Amino acid sequence: MVSSKIVDMPCDEKPGSNKRPDRAQAEEAVRTLLRYIGENPKREGLLDTPARVVRAYDEFFDGYGLNAEDELAKTFEDIEGFDDIVLVKDIEFTSHCEHHMVPINGVAHVAYWPDEKVVGISKLARIVDIYARRLVSQENMTVAIAEVIDRVLQPKGVAVYIDADHQCMSIRGVKKRRSSTVTTTFIGKLKDDQAAQMRFLTMIGEK
Repeated sequence: MVSSKIVDMPCDEKPGSNKRPDRAQAEEAVRTLLRYIGENPKREGLLDTPARVVRAYDEFFDGYGLNAEDELAKTFEDIEGFDDIVLVKDIEFTSHCEHHMVPINGVAHVAYWPDEKVVGISKLARIVDIYARRLVSQENMTVAIAEVIDRVLQPKGVAVYIDADHQCMSIRGVKKRRSSTVTTTFIGKLKDDQAAQMRFLTMIGEK
């Protein structure tokens, strides 16, 4: 069985995957879906829709072509002795649910407690984007962000907090429009030191 956990691997190389279709095949798949819902792909308003949908997918899912570890590889050598939480909060993102392929709109708060390696703060937001621009579950996305920061930067601790609206729940199924889903992952000092964890939650306005 192939794990559903997010991995940094081009889609052509995932175990058990088929060869990636070309653009023409992708556009034909959109035409098939249009016919499935009862539409006519040849009517004037839909003639260019398959191409537009595929271009949109290129944008929505460009995270598959990016590697999160590469983004964290460059660190600042001129920052020494900083021994406290580095937090980037309110990182807005749009992802897509791997179960229904509908949008997930949310906000991520990402923090780490440096040991020796300090990275540019924009890189933390970039990591969120890389994982968001794939088919995900929020739980796996939360863990993946925390684990890659921990693996590459080897900090004293990591914390990731995500609050998101899942349209698979708000516009279909149970249709609970006011619901949101919160997931967290804590590693190292930000897991084991309750005072440090509470500081992080206070900093993001959750305590």
